[in-house]
Amino acid sequence: MAQGISRTVLKHSSLVRALDGLAVAEVSESKQSFAERLGQWLGFNEALSLYSVLNPGGAEVSKSGSKTVEPSAIRAEFSRVRDTLVDALNAAPQAPGEGSADRSPDFAPYHRHYLARQRQMSTDIGLLRASVRTALARRSPALKRLAALDAVLDQALATRERNLLATVPAFLNKRFEHLHAAHQSAMAATDYNAEADTPAHWMQPGGWLATYCGEMQAVLLAELELRLQPLAGLIAALENEVAAQQ
Repeated sequence: MAQGISRTVLKHSSLVRALDGLAVAEVSESKQSFAERLGQWLGFNEALSLYSVLNPGGAEVSKSGSKTVEPSAIRAEFSRVRDTLVDALNAAPQAPGEGSADRSPDFAPYHRHYLARQRQMSTDIGLLRASVRTALARRSPALKRLAALDAVLDQALATRERNLLATVPAFLNKRFEHLHAAHQSAMAATDYNAEADTPAHWMQPGGWLATYCGEMQAVLLAELELRLQPLAGLIAALENEVAAQQ
């Protein structure tokens, strides 16, 4: 899941494609290079930190005496965290008023569900990413520099990434309203059956709310894929270095 997508080309990311597929997001291709955009995103302090990492002043010494973690163990932990998050994201939120005659669906419970899943992804992936950086720093000077570079970029871009991902629920709200309006229009164009028009009916296969929940889960999984990209890259670099030394 976490391979084949570049963080530098967001137009082609699964998350952007998922939102674009819902007809709620219009994203234009950036004409700037990644380096140009990165320069705009970094503040003065972050730029200095990045320069220090890319231009170390003295000889780097590997912590050869430190306890190292085998790449297989790190890959296994990555798979465990990813699978745990996938299970959580695939758990459908409980439809508000399900089983009742409430015909005024509210996006708020779905908004809370999405925000909770975002917090879970941020916490679990952040902890593992820090652990992987520590493992890289103990392997070799080159991997230590890569870990330091990832730490600088992670901190420098964290606010921007958080603000961008915080806009996703707004797109999902538009989709929620669109599907509900389409459902109401369809009901008005047919013989209206008030008894059948309930949350339980909406959640049946093909119902508008069931469709929405499936789409929201797809967006969550696409966001997970995006969030895992830096971590997958660090692990791949570690595996490549160890393989080259064997």
